[in-house]
Amino acid sequence: MARGGNQLFDDNRDGFLWISGLGSQWNSFEDVQYLPAGGLFASVNQMGMGDNGSLKSLYNDLCVKYLSFVGVQEEEGVLKKKKKGGLKLKIKIKNPSLRRLISGGIAGAISRTAVAPLETIRTHLMVGSSGHSTTEVFNNIIQTDGWKGLFRGNFVNVIRVAPSKAIELFAYDTVNKKLSPAPGEQPKLPIPASLIAGACAGVSSTLCTYPLELVKTRLTIQRGVYNGIVDAFLKILREEGPGELYRGLAPSLIGVIPYAAANYFAYDTLRKAYRKILKQEKIGNIETLLIGSAAGAISSSATFPLEVARKHMQVGALSGRQVYKNVIHALASILEQEGIQGLYKGLGPSCMKLVPAAGISFMCYEACKKILVEDEEEA
Repeated sequence: MARGGNQLFDDNRDGFLWISGLGSQWNSFEDVQYLPAGGLFASVNQMGMGDNGSLKSLYNDLCVKYLSFVGVQEEEGVLKKKKKGGLKLKIKIKNPSLRRLISGGIAGAISRTAVAPLETIRTHLMVGSSGHSTTEVFNNIIQTDGWKGLFRGNFVNVIRVAPSKAIELFAYDTVNKKLSPAPGEQPKLPIPASLIAGACAGVSSTLCTYPLELVKTRLTIQRGVYNGIVDAFLKILREEGPGELYRGLAPSLIGVIPYAAANYFAYDTLRKAYRKILKQEKIGNIETLLIGSAAGAISSSATFPLEVARKHMQVGALSGRQVYKNVIHALASILEQEGIQGLYKGLGPSCMKLVPAAGISFMCYEACKKILVEDEEEA
């Protein structure tokens, strides 16, 4: 051997593993060299450990100390092998708030990018700028802007959604933890903690990121008017004033509160029901995807009219459209001009976008929490 160390296995025979520096703590894979598999401890007698008791003790100590990374661990004095599950990435982050923020940001970015084309079609359908059906809007966008048109404003969307989802999940977990009773205690409030926590999470994230949402909508609808996110911000501030960045905030908040509350409450309730019915604590990625999608379908369908009113108010007087005074005026005007179906225009593509987005977001969030752990030993 080129490197110094104690040789446990004879090179000339079918050995198994050579470990350098047995007298010190092993911290690097560089200290481990693999040899052809075969007989074990061919050279143990050279170390003065010839008897069976000492040999067994040495073997157990070495396994516990040096081979834990291949799935061998000591539990209550007995060596047990873990099930082989492939490569499992773990990143140690002690701060639980930081873990939630990072997990939420990653989940938001991935989910929104995956459904960006559906978001674009939904926005066009709501304001009727490129057609009155999903197929018509899709064909119009492809003919006008090509495939890139389906992702118009997605960069702004990701910038908005990543911190928004991070803030949202952080607020939800924090409030839910504070309001949830400890085992054996009476509930602190007469309504579920997840319902209140979800509403607080939605309001917190909306207040912090609403200007980016408005700019994203303008970039999607007003083609050729702005040369990017910075130009859009500057033009809106210069031509329409700072208050324009929060146009439509009231209906947005009114829509967010029931949506977020219903979304998180439904997600929490479905997860508890899954565990109770199937009698298993662990929920897999596919199950999380389905549960999250179901929660998204429930919450988005219930609050869709307010979303339509908010989009109309954000667009403002674009292309000679009516300027609405408030959310009640917007809802009444849409109902008078287009009927009840006008309040649900774009619900189909909206659900096509929101339902998988919710499922992907929850799935990525739970997966990230499994990767970002507090301790290296945490599963």
